[in-house]
Amino acid sequence: MMQFKRLVSTAILLLLSMGSFAQFGSPPLGEGPFDIRTYQANVRVSVVAHGIAHPWAVAFLPNGDMLVSEREGQLRLIHNGELQAEPVAGMPEVYQLRLLGFMEVLPHPEFAQNNYLYLTYHKLVTEEPREVTFVLARAHYADGRLSDLEELLTTDTWNGDGGAAARLAFGEDGKLYMSVGATRDQSAQDPASLRGKILRLNDDGSAPSDNPFVGREGYRPEIYTMGHRNPAGLAFNPNTGELWASEYGPNGGDELNIIRAGQNYGWPLVSYGRDYPGPFISPVPWMEGMTMPVATFIPGISPSGLAFYTGEDFPTWTTSAFVGASRVGQVPGTGRMVRLFFDENGNERSREDLFTELGQRIRDIKMGPDGLMYLLTEEQDGALLVLSKVPD
Repeated sequence: MMQFKRLVSTAILLLLSMGSFAQFGSPPLGEGPFDIRTYQANVRVSVVAHGIAHPWAVAFLPNGDMLVSEREGQLRLIHNGELQAEPVAGMPEVYQLRLLGFMEVLPHPEFAQNNYLYLTYHKLVTEEPREVTFVLARAHYADGRLSDLEELLTTDTWNGDGGAAARLAFGEDGKLYMSVGATRDQSAQDPASLRGKILRLNDDGSAPSDNPFVGREGYRPEIYTMGHRNPAGLAFNPNTGELWASEYGPNGGDELNIIRAGQNYGWPLVSYGRDYPGPFISPVPWMEGMTMPVATFIPGISPSGLAFYTGEDFPTWTTSAFVGASRVGQVPGTGRMVRLFFDENGNERSREDLFTELGQRIRDIKMGPDGLMYLLTEEQDGALLVLSKVPD
């Protein structure tokens, strides 16, 4: 009987890591636009581009172009509102397996002067035994081509099992913040490992001298916070200036965290979630020395992109956090975006599920320079969507 339970648990983990459950039940999106009435606003959801294979991140360039990363390793250009047929040239080789692959694309804040793009992706180090690493790379971009690519940082290796996200965000301090996932081992609590951490870096990938663990024996100087499972969304809250992260829990127990220097967020010692076979990860969700999340998701939503609204169409949205959801309670076809409203004291006061009618898994959420919010759908025929006010 015990052997049978182990086989069932292994099968469940394999299906989940392959994303098989999430592949079922997502309906075709259609051409749109879709006018959807929400609690506080009537929203028009328009399709900017179709045909993007498992997109992961969208980035905006000063000339109005947009770049979208595809998990399998291609960088796509949207020019004059049209997805270009040819991928951007010069991409490095990316290791893609299940939920691993090409993650983030992010322009330098001074891209107009230096043409720097930052990329995160997985790289195969050895085949036997299989060893995989995260890479943070920087390259010049111009005219649909990458050049002068350099690897700024690589993490310690692991066997490439499970999901492991890597988001990027530049802060007002000019530093580059990078989330690094670690779902299935103890590395999130290992100060010598970069996995399961949020890193704070100079724009050349080096560690700033004022990072919280600089000079502390046994700690990597790049570490800003530790104890993270899989932070798949990263964004600065414009109302407070604080860095926030949305984080996959195991089976439930997904989190929204405010990221503060030197703090430990508990994984895998404490969690609100259960292991996939059923038991709770820990008997209590908190212990002394660990930082609690500002919000949790039970049942889980498989969170990804994270953004804060700064546009003018929906003024009641400006004190909310928006989190992408792939599925709710492990049920296929339940993708959506979740709006969490916080009061002036930072307390969550309400929560709203948005765009459940579309049934699309949301991978990334970004505010564009035009003041509109953009979404990426996590599908084989993925799409870039844009939100606007329904005309009167």
